[in-house]
Amino acid sequence: MIKMQVIGRLGKDCIVNTVNGKNVMNFTVAHSEKYKDSQGNLQEKTIWVDCAYWSDRTAVAQYLVKGKEVYVEGQPEARSFQRNDGTPGSSLSLRVKEVQLLGGKSDSGGGGSYQQPSNASSAMPGNSNVPSPNDITEPVDDLPF
Repeated sequence: MIKMQVIGRLGKDCIVNTVNGKNVMNFTVAHSEKYKDSQGNLQEKTIWVDCAYWSDRTAVAQYLVKGKEVYVEGQPEARSFQRNDGTPGSSLSLRVKEVQLLGGKSDSGGGGSYQQPSNASSAMPGNSNVPSPNDITEPVDDLPF
């Protein structure tokens, strides 16, 4: 399996579609890098990645808005095509497995992480064996190492 990670800003608001009874969230992430060319001039290169997040967790779509900085991870797909004028073109798309909100232009940062559940039982609320803070009886300053 090939895994790709991208940090960038959303180029437009997320669109939620239903394909064959399954939900898919489509959005585009722009990743920009600055560098100096051989003459020492500052250049900027932007790569656009089309993302498809197949998930029933569509509540995250409302937070995937233009300008929001995100981290996405998943399986890449490169596609070649021929433009209307006959020239060859290519596009990079990503089948998203995880999305993490990093912030936006007006945000102070922070966000949440959304990931495909590995199995349904771990995603169900109330199945956690983690004790509440009131159940912990060990001293706070006692380190286990």
